[in-house]
Amino acid sequence: MSDNPKDILKSIGIETSGNVHRNLTVPELVEHALAREEGFLASNGGLIVRTGSRGTGRSPKAKFTVREPASEEGVWWGGPNQETTPEAFESLYQKILNHYRDRDLYIFDGFVLADPKLKMPIRVIAEKAWHAQFSQTQFRRPTPEDLEHHDPKFIVLAAPELVLDPEKDGTGGEVGVMLSFSRKMILIAGSAYAGEIKKGMFTVLNFLMPDRGVLPMHCSANVGSKGDTALFFGLSGTGKTSLSADPNRRLIGDDEHGWGPDGIFNFEGGCYAKCIRISLETEPQIYNALRFGSVLENVMVDDRRNPDYFDSTITENTRGTYPLEYIDNVEISAYGDHPKNVVFLTADAFGLLPPLARLNPQQAAYQFISGYTAKLAGTERGINEPQATFSACFGLPFLPRHPGVYADMLMERAAKHGNNFWLVNTGWSGGSYGVGERMPIHLTRSLLNAAVEGDLDNVKYEDDPAFGLSVPTECPGADANLLFPRNTWEDKDAYDVKARELRGLFEDNFKKYEANVSPEVIAAGFKR
Repeated sequence: MSDNPKDILKSIGIETSGNVHRNLTVPELVEHALAREEGFLASNGGLIVRTGSRGTGRSPKAKFTVREPASEEGVWWGGPNQETTPEAFESLYQKILNHYRDRDLYIFDGFVLADPKLKMPIRVIAEKAWHAQFSQTQFRRPTPEDLEHHDPKFIVLAAPELVLDPEKDGTGGEVGVMLSFSRKMILIAGSAYAGEIKKGMFTVLNFLMPDRGVLPMHCSANVGSKGDTALFFGLSGTGKTSLSADPNRRLIGDDEHGWGPDGIFNFEGGCYAKCIRISLETEPQIYNALRFGSVLENVMVDDRRNPDYFDSTITENTRGTYPLEYIDNVEISAYGDHPKNVVFLTADAFGLLPPLARLNPQQAAYQFISGYTAKLAGTERGINEPQATFSACFGLPFLPRHPGVYADMLMERAAKHGNNFWLVNTGWSGGSYGVGERMPIHLTRSLLNAAVEGDLDNVKYEDDPAFGLSVPTECPGADANLLFPRNTWEDKDAYDVKARELRGLFEDNFKKYEANVSPEVIAAGFKR
């Protein structure tokens, strides 16, 4: 095939009277973004962009998968997997082609999957220069030799300025995301939020990898000086990115990984960190990584263009993307051995769960499928008090298959490798949000360090009476009284009532999955 960028696009039906740019360097993309007034530079060198009213976060209700031969049997239809038809996909595809006809376009050719045996070429086609820059920081970048024979196995088309008709386009709104496994293509229209590009590809990998013997995981990963790998699962706001960026351990990645026959590997080439309220003191590695080459979505600045990470005027979901090498102590191979420790993070805003508990494999599978955390008052419209949130496998919106498929793969690996499983509460202590206090990050780090370094292997454990979790009675650097939450509540009866309520929420949520889960895992769960 010709190396001419316009010829590359013509091969999939895209023609434009505008300019087509392929694999520009980061400085070139920044220059283009500035010239096109897509954003401006902050004092730290990061490119500040605004994603608009339709794109401050993902649009899960606008995401559809085409029901077709390639997906019919394998996809878990319903829940996060809304179906659409090949005809609706083709209609949106043609609409994007028409939208592109008079526009400058940017091509990024790169890869996903750090495992060289699985390395998968992809292509992103975008009408925004900064979306190409985002893709270059987020995905794995090609060598010149790679580009000579680049044959993408999946293509993403991003058209944020294309506004959809909810009725005609069958999307129910002005944003539409459609995924076709037969066409090997993702269509994104109406939203500038770059996370749709990233998570669209993650959804693809969550479908493809189990058939390759790889457990896809929504988790961060790092490795210690002794080669011991640790995984950190957690929903937004639980500390997954912050806690994996440990100055004493090398970062493998902050969000998407595979667990294959040879160990852990990153799916990506960069990080996509939540920026709200970060500081040099609390999260120095992430703070210092936000510099020239990074993209800062919806971050506010002061009159000297200094980023104000505490300003949520546009959204709480401010984001920064940067390549892995911007982290000082990164594991540049993006590889690690089979994990010794697997950590499930939850920000329990009710102040009920212990700051750290050890799980047996059945309890681990239950927590994995539950994927619990709590949304806080004020973070979303209509939320006036903490709300329990469950997201299966800590990534429900990105699961094309039933959660039981991924849980079974986790259990198989636990049986083979004898992993240590931990539940860590980064949320509240001494009462619910508004009464108690948030666990200080230094306490959580102390507990985690003790767990992953083996300092808790030989201490005494007791069962927490409310949840049946095995809790250490002592831990270096931690007040023993804080390890059992009921001790921190002034009103013990109130704790018991709230604990019963939370157990009931777990039980009700898990009923959706019981038909595809073993009796041993069901028995390991919380009951009223």
